[in-house]
Amino acid sequence: MDKKNALRAGALAAGTTLMMLLMSSPALAVARDDGDDPGPGLSVIQTLGLYVVLPLVLFVVIAGLVMILDKSKIRVHKPSAAKARAKA
Repeated sequence: MDKKNALRAGALAAGTTLMMLLMSSPALAVARDDGDDPGPGLSVIQTLGLYVVLPLVLFVVIAGLVMILDKSKIRVHKPSAAKARAKA
């Protein structure tokens, strides 16, 4: 029974994907619209810098600021087994 449902779901997903691919026409991207004024393209280095390096740098900066500006003084340290035996 499960194989039948899985097959049905797979066929539905494949059919939906195929219909979406057939309905979207990449040829429409070639025609320029009125007032369309695209700028110069980005190089590979510029693209990698903008979409890979810049988000990573922003993540590191934000994480660093959160860690540096953390004002909570509560630190939970689990005592080691040696210290626990020494106190006993």
